[in-house]
Amino acid sequence: MPLSSLGTLLPRILGGPITFNQNSRRLLIGNVAVHFTAQVSKTAPPKLVINFTAPVNPMIATEPGKLRMVFTHEAVVAPGSQVLTFDSKIIPSASFQENNGAAELVVAASVPVIASFSHDGRSITIEPPPQPATPAQPPPTTAGPTAAGPTPASPPLVTTAPAAIRRYFAVVDPSHGGDERGASLTGQLAEKDINLAFAHRLRQELETRGLSTLLLRDGDSSLSLDQRASLTNSAHPAIYICVHAASQGTGVRVYTALVPAGIENRGPFLTWDAAQTASQVLSRSAGALLVTELQNKQIPARSLIAPLRPLNNITTPALALEVAPPSDDATQLNSPAYQQLIAGAIAAGLADLRDQLEAGR
Repeated sequence: MPLSSLGTLLPRILGGPITFNQNSRRLLIGNVAVHFTAQVSKTAPPKLVINFTAPVNPMIATEPGKLRMVFTHEAVVAPGSQVLTFDSKIIPSASFQENNGAAELVVAASVPVIASFSHDGRSITIEPPPQPATPAQPPPTTAGPTAAGPTPASPPLVTTAPAAIRRYFAVVDPSHGGDERGASLTGQLAEKDINLAFAHRLRQELETRGLSTLLLRDGDSSLSLDQRASLTNSAHPAIYICVHAASQGTGVRVYTALVPAGIENRGPFLTWDAAQTASQVLSRSAGALLVTELQNKQIPARSLIAPLRPLNNITTPALALEVAPPSDDATQLNSPAYQQLIAGAIAAGLADLRDQLEAGR
């Protein structure tokens, strides 16, 4: 769909040093809302892996048929549904609720389960405890006293330091996904697929230049505009890049945000629809440089300003790229060579801006 027709959702104030969630009426100081995803693996026995956008440390209790996690210090918010169901007889479902300022996640299980943490508290794995190995049959004993042999030494304990939390230079966001196909570029070509393919190439080009990159959508999954902004603000990147594709026009259009008139931030409070205000100048500077870099590669490009979401909700420099074909043949959007040419030019321009963008964090 063209960027100019993107819809808007109710405003939420998240992503700053002090934020206020208008929907839940909660004040979050020094934090943003913590979102999570949950998926049961196909292993035997199955594992429920819950990934959070920030480290968590819930109180965990088990009872027959349930494992209960209570979050009192983290602003955990529900996913799209209050009840999650899984295709598993051992871990069939999980339910989420809020009560007295605390969030509670209850996992139903048909067998006893335990929880373990990983990724510096950003992941919780729930699974049945490991079964003890079947003991080997002892050798036959002989009558009479035997000389005591030396006691075998216990294996040394090995400890590993927790992995450092990775800081990303860029967040690349392939728009649409899941049931949201985006524009129908051709009879067989959906925008969501082109966005993801181009985002993969852009991440590769950025990583090749030493610019660590987080891909918000690495498969055919669906994220709301608020989720995209919240995940980006939690990662604190130097720049956010949203990827779109269009069958109309040629080359690349580089968008920066137009903050709605009459909305402003007040002190440490960040208004959700004006979160981009402090980064507008740097965003437009970055957009202009990328346009120049693309034109130097003989790729038609121009800069545009529009009130786009989630650009307005991002607290760091933010751009949206709308990639159109090099001619009137929309199938060329699927050309690896064309995608690579544009991704290389964008990555080169961002590499030139690295020091400026890093200084703006």
